Amino acid sequence: MNINERFGLRDKKAVVTGAGRGIGRTLALALAEAGCDIGIIELNREDAANTAAAVAARGRRAFTARADVTVKAAVTAAFGELVASLGGLDVPVNNAGACIHEAFEDIPEEHYDRVMDTNLKGVFLCCQAAAKYLLPQRRGSIVNLASMSGIIANWPQKQAPYNASKAGVILLTKSLAVEWAPMGVRVNCISPGYTATEMTLMAKDLFPTWEALIPMGRLADPEELAGAVIYLASDAASYTTGSDIIIDGGFTSR
Repeated sequence: MNINERFGLRDKKAVVTGAGRGIGRTLALALAEAGCDIGIIELNREDAANTAAAVAARGRRAFTARADVTVKAAVTAAFGELVASLGGLDVPVNNAGACIHEAFEDIPEEHYDRVMDTNLKGVFLCCQAAAKYLLPQRRGSIVNLASMSGIIANWPQKQAPYNASKAGVILLTKSLAVEWAPMGVRVNCISPGYTATEMTLMAKDLFPTWEALIPMGRLADPEELAGAVIYLASDAASYTTGSDIIIDGGFTSR
């Protein structure tokens, strides 16, 4: 197998959560351009339809399912629907996430629960749902979205639940990688740094502060995350499992 074939994803089946906008949409489109058919799990039907149309414009099939990733029955049903439509599953990408900026002593319990449930429980439920299809076939590559916030405490914004949830994603990823390696299923994650998305634009006043702390002097474009996901999804990463690829412009290397 030559290097182009090892990186190839033609006719693979990917399911991406939170693919209606931001990083999820970018990753769904990148996987489509690499040759995957795409299943989209998204709460917002209009956003899901827009991403599906963009996938179709790239010559690949796209299907959508509406689900809250914090609800087991909804996640199970969405994966079942999409796997049936796609005709299989090779690459689940668990991206859906939430963040709040609040002083820890003032965080309402429901805000903490929303962040932890979306970011960590959601990955737990989606990995369980994907395992139903990947483990029996003894192949597949799960890619979870963690964050550099899983290994550092961000500043000046206060976001303790987000940081804790992403640390959990990293260790959950490593745990599943060890458990499922004998069954031929790889599990990895990527940890983006500050990335220019709809979520970070809500804190645009912090951009100058963040940029001053990033050795490369700028936020990432979401497309700069796609290469790592393509690698992890492909046979080029056949000996890579339990890894966390940090994509942060050098932030955590300071």
